[in-house]
Amino acid sequence: MAEAPAEPQPTRDGTILGVPDSVPVVFRKLLGVENSPYPGFSQDTTVLPRGSVHREGGMPLPADVLRERDVAVTLRDGTVIYADVFRPTGDEPVPAILVWGPYGKGGGFLANDAFPGRMDVDSSWEDGLNKFEGPNPGYWVSHGYAVVHTDSRGTWASEGDLQFFGQQDAQDEYDVIEWIADQPWAAGPVGLAGNSWLAISQWHVAALKPPHLAAIAPWEGQAETYRESSLRGGIPDTVFSSLISGGFRGPGWGEDIAAMAQRYPLINEYWESKDPDLEAIEVPAYLVASWTNIVHTQGTFAAWRRIGSKQKWLRVHNTHEWNDLFNPEYVEDLRRFFDRFMKGVDNGWEATPPVRLSVLDPGGTDIVNRAESAFPLERQRFVPFHLDAASGSLAAAPVPTAAELRYEPDAEGTTFDFAFDRDVEFTGYGKARLWMAAEDADDLDVYVTVTKVGASGEELLPYVVTDRTHAGMNGRLRASLRQLDDAASTEIEPRQTFRTVEKLEPGQIVPLEIPLWPYSIRFHAGEKLRLRVHGVDRLKRPEFPQLPPDPTLNRGRHVIYAGGEYDSHLLLSEV
Repeated sequence: MAEAPAEPQPTRDGTILGVPDSVPVVFRKLLGVENSPYPGFSQDTTVLPRGSVHREGGMPLPADVLRERDVAVTLRDGTVIYADVFRPTGDEPVPAILVWGPYGKGGGFLANDAFPGRMDVDSSWEDGLNKFEGPNPGYWVSHGYAVVHTDSRGTWASEGDLQFFGQQDAQDEYDVIEWIADQPWAAGPVGLAGNSWLAISQWHVAALKPPHLAAIAPWEGQAETYRESSLRGGIPDTVFSSLISGGFRGPGWGEDIAAMAQRYPLINEYWESKDPDLEAIEVPAYLVASWTNIVHTQGTFAAWRRIGSKQKWLRVHNTHEWNDLFNPEYVEDLRRFFDRFMKGVDNGWEATPPVRLSVLDPGGTDIVNRAESAFPLERQRFVPFHLDAASGSLAAAPVPTAAELRYEPDAEGTTFDFAFDRDVEFTGYGKARLWMAAEDADDLDVYVTVTKVGASGEELLPYVVTDRTHAGMNGRLRASLRQLDDAASTEIEPRQTFRTVEKLEPGQIVPLEIPLWPYSIRFHAGEKLRLRVHGVDRLKRPEFPQLPPDPTLNRGRHVIYAGGEYDSHLLLSEV
């Protein structure tokens, strides 16, 4: 499992494309490739025979694969990066799939084997040639594609300095797409595939419209770095981002995203440079999302709604992102999409429903691949549940009398329940509007989760992998960053500006509009909905269950005001 370096690496300030020089960027010296899984630099060409196995218990190659290692690619600014190319042994030109990212094109610092239970990814679903979070080259070569793995700028043997998404990374990927199209073995069309970082980068480069980019397939990827991962709700993420940043290896320096969250706690030109121009994307797109991803859920659904592609499809699964990425059923599904838009095969792909949803039913049976025409669902209606601070419950009607409830801002916090006398489904966005105060502080970090409680009183959480669950529909907010962007906010989707600090006076009561990431869950008659308001993040990363929650600025007790003049409520999308 990836671990941060024992000793902090040296840092320096630098600049990046798309950010004014007046906004310096922190770079950290990358670890070298020594004592790592890096297989070494070797510019060779090898035919890997059909039936050969390249990882223990792995998928035998279904066809001969011609592999070219460490092929030099010169970018427009003269920087040289290196790629591995996997392609059929014949002479017929083929379309190519580019797998872009920094984790290592042939033996990186992350692999499914490093995680507990391999995150439910069967060993036979990988061929051992694949990059971390990327597709199997052997499968795609056997179906008439080339697969190109790159070590992006600054990683492993590639020159330059590593950057977290943004304009430089997108420009580099653009150059490689066009380089691929110019190779003698290439038919011209290039597609993009992969999960997480390998998906996020697709938003950025697709917005630049490389002439030979034919299709994208982002499997779960955040869209707005500040709002979704680095400072979600205005609360800095330092634990996970430091872990990931600490594992990158190469000859140069790497952008230190955790340090930038500390240096720039408000949105500025730096954070804006990380946001892709989703509306500019026009290429056919197959998006995959889940309700339970701690990093990518919000961004994937936002991208689905905002990209300008006229031909786009969304599928929402109910497992872990890596399990879904390697599941043979969905690999075949992706091939039908790529065959249609990269090979021109008339295979009926357009009849695929625009949206296929999973609906979580912890304690029951999930619905999987339900066909829908749109998301959010057109039949949704917004339903409020009003907080009763006197009884610690939720009510369908406004509570006439004001009351207050004090709680310790720990992981347990305080709860409000609502019992259902009928079956009900909530699918879509939500928000919590809470009138709150900090008794003895000038700020507070508040977290909310929405979960199901069974008829016998046990909390029912959805499983992400075999032995790890998800904490439920959730949101968070730092009170001093509560200022709303009125032009961008809606009744169900509040959006903060994150540009203005408004500290509290101890005991000052203020309304907080807390956006909840999209979710889908069914309740049955006799079950309860539970709203928990707390002061410590309850979300656990299933890949890194050992990570502690991020620190907060909380001290002293928090107070919730509800009823009467205080319209504290939970708002959900019922269908």
